[in-house]
This record gives sequence, structure tokens and C-alpha cells, in this order.
Amino acid sequence: MICNSLCKKTEKGRIRMFKVTFKFGSGEDVTTFAQEGENLLEVARVTNVAIDAPCGGNASCGKCKVKLVEGELHSPKTRHISDEEYDEGWRLACVSKITGDVAVEVPDIASAYRSRMKVADLSSKKEIAIFEKAKNDLEEAGLTLKNSMGILDVSMEVPSLDDTMPDNERFVRAIKKTTGASKVRLPFQVLTKIARVFRESNFEVRCVIRTSDEGDIFVYDVYPKSESVVIGGLAIDIGTTTVSALLINMLTGEIIGKASAGNGQIRYGADVINRIIESMKPGGSEKLQKAVIDETINPLIQQMCRANGFKPEHIYRMSIAANTTMNHLMAGMEGDPIRMEPYIPTYYKTNSLFASDIGIAINRDAHIIIAPNIGSYVGGDITAGALVSMLWNRPEFSLFIDLGTNGELVFGNSDFMMSCACSAGPAFEGGDISCGMRATDGAIESCTIDKDTMEPSYHVIGEEGEKPIGLCGSGIIDVIAELFRTGIINPKGKFVREGKRVRHDEYGMGSYVLAFEEEAGSVRDVEINEVDIDNFIRAKGAIFSAIRTMLASLDFDVEMIDDVYVAGGIGSGINMQNAVRIGMLPDIPIEKFHYIGNSSLSGAYTMLLSTEAERKCYELASNMTYLELSTVPTYMDEFVACCFIPHTDTSLFPSSMQDE
Repeated sequence: MICNSLCKKTEKGRIRMFKVTFKFGSGEDVTTFAQEGENLLEVARVTNVAIDAPCGGNASCGKCKVKLVEGELHSPKTRHISDEEYDEGWRLACVSKITGDVAVEVPDIASAYRSRMKVADLSSKKEIAIFEKAKNDLEEAGLTLKNSMGILDVSMEVPSLDDTMPDNERFVRAIKKTTGASKVRLPFQVLTKIARVFRESNFEVRCVIRTSDEGDIFVYDVYPKSESVVIGGLAIDIGTTTVSALLINMLTGEIIGKASAGNGQIRYGADVINRIIESMKPGGSEKLQKAVIDETINPLIQQMCRANGFKPEHIYRMSIAANTTMNHLMAGMEGDPIRMEPYIPTYYKTNSLFASDIGIAINRDAHIIIAPNIGSYVGGDITAGALVSMLWNRPEFSLFIDLGTNGELVFGNSDFMMSCACSAGPAFEGGDISCGMRATDGAIESCTIDKDTMEPSYHVIGEEGEKPIGLCGSGIIDVIAELFRTGIINPKGKFVREGKRVRHDEYGMGSYVLAFEEEAGSVRDVEINEVDIDNFIRAKGAIFSAIRTMLASLDFDVEMIDDVYVAGGIGSGINMQNAVRIGMLPDIPIEKFHYIGNSSLSGAYTMLLSTEAERKCYELASNMTYLELSTVPTYMDEFVACCFIPHTDTSLFPSSMQDE
């Protein structure tokens, strides 16, 4: 019997159960039951309620704030909640324990990373421009945009009492006769349908096939010859924060659908280390795999297919670009050796994965292409990005930077390439920032501040009139650059001006209000504080110090860089001048910078479409030198020097000083 409070007896005695209700602004409440003493954040995770907890639930980030609206919780006050907020009912979910029936409100910002799975409008040329450019660049470099997938029409003799050959042998013989192949493979799911399809079509059929380099044929599917067939392909970028996907026509390269969503794993931590630790707990590996496949990738596939009238089982090939940890957790493999010295992953490259192995909801025999990893912290997302950045095809010295939860860099030209990774943290994707969120509806993606009035002007992602919920990566860069340019903060990130938009809490910590509650689309002000700024300064410092360290290891300096290619899904684009102003990117002529968007996804797309591009990506990975920054004695000195705006050595940023 279920009542307001549940009790059940065990051999050890009485366990008290209470009703827990999570309330959302949309009015869609989620109710579950939990044992007395259970952690509220853990209850949310088990119930599949998305509450952002970048720190993994150790109370260090303050992002899992919820509002107590009914009932009771045992929840101590933390440094992230003021006395006034505590009196209003605000609590951190990660330190709250169930003591009775309770209802909590989950604000938009606490679940912003999962809000609104976004399906792109492909009528917008902007949505597909990056992928068209990637195709054109590869063709100009001499790579053929052709893959091993194809459609084959086959005619067979109709069986009779004089010809009793079984269907599978008849089919294989006809394919060999038509193509000259020496070997034909029919998987089980094709065998289960050929009897019906053959007889419906009078033994005139159309097949979806893959032809190997040796000329062998694998049959994925069979249809009546009269049926129109599209061979679907799926390209996936599995980011630590965001997962993006493309549905394409494998024969033409046409993009049929595009979508993105927050990575469901984020509730187990914003960074890969926290997720690896979580995966090593009992049942943890299965939870992490389920979060990214069942809760993120498969819903993305269903949404894209539904929006475009496409059947998921007609997707016959898939490519994945992801960092090394995401590759392992997605496949259900142990990630702990990646984070433990000597940092050895299970694999760098593998061709042995199929959709049915890991529960991807497409054709069960679909082969999964995985962009090869380079090191424990430089993964396939970087090799895929390096492929489409075209560094390998230019004599000029170019720098490729992927801004994500980890900052990864590649420097080189057609003769050599070197890569490295730095722990930038999740700040570029909204993590570690109190009002941070991924680049989705409601995120401020660009901003300017009036120097005299200190009033902000900003653009919000979404429909016209969309109210701000928080800041995405490109917006954070703009806001901090503008706060510094206008003298509102000093080089240490401390507030030094006073005004309506600037305020201080009881501990003296300053903050800047971008949108007051009545202007915002959430239940609280959208503001950025000194802790947020400090977190971001360390993130940008990690990037610039990595650039300087890698160049120094090659006896280069920043003046020798001919082009900089910046990638990452942190907004519709980055204001490069602002990125230079805060000391994140080198102070070189602004025309040398190029924002190339989500290069990981465009790289996965080209690998899916072109067998030659796939092979080129493998070649790049095998020839790229990996620099482990932690082994470079000067790296930490460089990093410390970068933890100011723009830098302790202001001569490195002459253009920023001209703004003063």
C-alpha cells in the first residue's frame, strides 16, 4: 500500500520510505520514493532527473541548487548559499538528505545542460556550411568522397520442383554472378526476412551492401526491387558536456538531420576524472554507459528520424569522434587505467564495434567507425578535428585548438604535427560557472557592456524574445573581457567599480548582474561572481600556457604562427579579439584566427562519407607526436603566470593594453 510515508520491514528492522517530488517550471513534476537518509542528488540520478553537478556531488561547485517548497530535508548551509537564500528555501542537492516527504523545485539553470534537445533547421545554410566546407577542403586535397556502401539490384530464378535450391544459396549465387565477388556474407537478420521479401517481389530484390577492399560483400538488408532505398549514416560527436549528431545519406553525402543534447553522464561529474571514478563503483560502468547511450544517443537518433520521416533501422553505418574516456565509457570499458599512471587505455584504435554490441538503436549490424585516439587525454575528437582543419595539407605553421572540458591543441604543418592536452575544466561549456550552461536555448552567447553606465547588451540563443537563463562559453568570454575592458574588474578578476549591476555578499565577494530576476527566464538573477571569474581565468590560463609550452618545446614562439583554427561547440562563434584581450589566445593579427565550429562532428561526418578520409584520419593519429605537459618542468610556471588578465607579462598582449 502506498501512502504519504511508506514503511516496510526487513530482517534488520524497519526502513522508512518517503515521497520525493521534483518540480519544474514546465509543470511536469516527477515523483518517486526514497529511503530515510538517502542523498537527494543520488535520488535525482536514480530517477533520471537532470540536476547539474559538475563537481560530481562533492559540494565544491554549487551548481545543484534546488528550492525546498514542501516538507523537510536535512541540509546544512554551505558557502554557496547565503543566509537570505537559505531562508528562501535554497539548498544544495548534493548535501541534502531525505528525512520526510519533500517537494523541491529544480530551477532552469540546474537542469539547463539537458534542456530542450535541439533539432536543427537544415533550411538554414549556416547549419550545414561547416560540413560543406569540410567536404570541399578534402576534395581539393585529393581525397575521394566515396565509401564502401552501395545498393545492388539482384534477379534470381523463381524456385520450382525442378529447382529446389534454398533461398540463401540462391541469393548468394546471384550476388556472386552479378558482382564477381568471391565471398558473400548474409547476417542473421537478413536471413530472417528473405523468404518473405523474395516471394513478395517475385525474386527481384534490392540490397544494401558493403564491399570490402578484397571485393567481398556483406549484405545489410534486402527489399523488393520496386522499393526506393536510402542508405542512412550516423555521425556522432560525444563531448563530455554535449552530444551532437548528423543523419546523412551515405551515397550522396546529403545531411538529412542534425541534433544535439546534453550528455546524460554529466550528472555524474563535469569532467572525465569524476566520471571514471563513478564508473569504478559497483554498477557504475553500466550507469555511465546507459546515461550516454540510452538517455542521450538513442533519443537523439529517434528525434532526428522522427523529424525527417526516417527509420532508425535504415542507418547502416555510424562514426564516432570522442575523447579517449568517452570512447571507453560509451563502450562499457574500464576507464580507470586512463587516469592512473602510466595512463594506458584499452585501445587507441579499434574496428571491432557494431551497433548491437552496445545497444545503439539503429540497424543491429551497423559497423561503428571510431576516430582513433592519440593519448589518454587526446582522443578521436582531436584527430577528427585535425583532419578537417587541414593542417596536414598546408606548408604554413598552424595551430588547432579545441575548446571543451579539456583543451586540446595540435600544432604543425604538412611535415609534422604535435598535440597536447590541458585540463581546462568545464568552464568553456558552462561548468564551474554559477550561471554557466551549454550553448542551448536561453544561453547568453555574446555580450557588450557600456563603459559609463555599466549596462549590458546581449544576445540570447533561441527564438526572438528568448529570456536569458545563463551563460554559455562564448558569452562567458565576452562578459569577462568586457568587465575587464570597462574597468569593472582588475587583472585578478576582482570587482573594483560600484553600481546598480555590481554587488557584494556578506563575505565581500563581488558579482555582476547581467539580468535581474524580472528580466531573466529563470527564478533567479543571472549573474557572474568572482569565483566564476577565477575559475574561468584558470581555464583560459591552461589554454595559453599549453600553447606557450608546446611552442617552446619546438623552439617556436607565437609570432611564427601563420593561422589559428579554433573549434568547439561553445556558441555560434567566438569574439577572437575578446579571447585575446583576456589572455586566452596569443596576441597576433586578428585575421589569422578562424572559428571552425564543431570540427569533431564535421570530422566524424567526413570519415563516415569517405573511406579515404577515414584512412587519412588513422594516418594522422599514427604520425602525430604527443606531448605530455605534466612532464615539462616549465609548464606550471607558465600556468601560474597566465592566471591574470591578460597575463603577468603584459608585453605579451600589447593590443589588450591599448584598450586601457
